[in-house]
Amino acid sequence: MAAQQNSEERQPISQPLTPEEVSPEQRAAMKEAMEKEDLVLNPGDYVDGEKTLEEKSKQVAVDTADITGDRIVVPTYFVVDDPEEGQKALHHIKDAEEISDVIRQARVDESGERTWN
Repeated sequence: MAAQQNSEERQPISQPLTPEEVSPEQRAAMKEAMEKEDLVLNPGDYVDGEKTLEEKSKQVAVDTADITGDRIVVPTYFVVDDPEEGQKALHHIKDAEEISDVIRQARVDESGERTWN
């Protein structure tokens, strides 16, 4: 049972990284919130501890055009594999330092030497 549960926890998470991958419902909710409220943060930046890992992986902080007109999508959470905790969602603002640590770890080779590409 534990092996089956572990394999279910490690299912690949698909995060929206392009405008086409953002759900129309989320896009409409973000637009509505930005039009009606005087927000300090983007609607997608807010943390909701009640969301599941899958729901967090789909949450988008930014889905808008940049100065060149290209659409930019920034996920609210970055899903990472943690050897001790399994998959977890790191918030792009609240957990920025831990995200940086994960990126640094990805740049270390088998000998422990940092590599720069």
